[in-house]
Amino acid sequence: MNIGMVCYASVGGSGVVATELAYALALRGHQIHVISGERPFRWRSGVPGLSFERVEVPPYPLFREPQYLLALTNTIARVTEERRLDIVHAHYAVPHATAAYLARHMLEASAVRAPRAITTLHGTDITLVGSDPSYARVVAFSIEQSDAVTAVSNSLKADTTRSLGVQRNIQVIPNFLDCAEYRRRPAPELREQYCPENNCEAIVIHVSNFRAVKRVDVALDVFRQIRREVRARFVLVGDGPVRADIERSVVDYGLSDVVTFAGEQTDLVAFLSIADLFLLPSAQESFGLAALEAMACEVPVVASNVGGLPEIIEDGVTGFVCAPEDVTHMAQRGVALLTDRALRASIIRSAVELVRSRYCAQLVVPMYEAAYRRVLDGQP
Repeated sequence: MNIGMVCYASVGGSGVVATELAYALALRGHQIHVISGERPFRWRSGVPGLSFERVEVPPYPLFREPQYLLALTNTIARVTEERRLDIVHAHYAVPHATAAYLARHMLEASAVRAPRAITTLHGTDITLVGSDPSYARVVAFSIEQSDAVTAVSNSLKADTTRSLGVQRNIQVIPNFLDCAEYRRRPAPELREQYCPENNCEAIVIHVSNFRAVKRVDVALDVFRQIRREVRARFVLVGDGPVRADIERSVVDYGLSDVVTFAGEQTDLVAFLSIADLFLLPSAQESFGLAALEAMACEVPVVASNVGGLPEIIEDGVTGFVCAPEDVTHMAQRGVALLTDRALRASIIRSAVELVRSRYCAQLVVPMYEAAYRRVLDGQP
């Protein structure tokens, strides 16, 4: 199939999943054209069948803001004409599904065969943007006009129906990993860099795009309590709007010598492979891809009991999920995982088994292929 994959290029989950899906589909023989404002964070060059189409947004003095929706619509229409796309797969409802809808009608008006449109909902396009009265109606309309809609979790599917009143069928296709890549691998030199043996017992890690919803400040509070009982170091991987605030808090708490900001990392597996505990106390997670990546790399997870996280973390079996406001409980679970070897081994074993039995690319990518075939055959 010939597919246009529309996504954001940022470090967030939607862009990561879209890029990894594009890569996996190209390896399976499809022609994939990734359409975005810039090359995605996890872009891989030189892959046969995989190309990048940049959305150019020219400055225009009449507009107060860059008109990305218009430029994206134009790019989708252009790529369709040039590449004869069968499918436009929009990751994130707005503006991507909206642009796919507009491009389809532009093409039809020009007597060009328009591609089928599939929208994948990832989370904040529904829980934040979609719930805003300024956008809710256009978000719902764009979803309804797609030929097929998927969501990354049952929780997100329910949120979409409840908050937007969308009545159409939504198929749940979970996020996935390249399980050959996401497995723990020895990295003793990197471990020694962040956790010298003479004064460190464990590495606690947090990975995110440092937005308020990730509650990095709460992760720091959990670490502070863990630190009272375990000589741990805290490594924060990623970057984003709240980073400066967290850096100031680290200084105020007198933790500068045990907290490291590693920034964005292209080799995330290396950092997960040196970690002993993963903290994800988010206010909302429609799936929790970062938790899944940690679990695959044998890092036990303590997370908030919100959104799609309980769908991948069975409390006390594959990790721990706690009430978002209960920082003390999160810290206690973290200490237990760092000090109880039997508990830790059991959690790790069950988590890895879960990932490899349900969330590997070779299991999930065919679900998307089947969805593409259904819409090409005119089925809902």
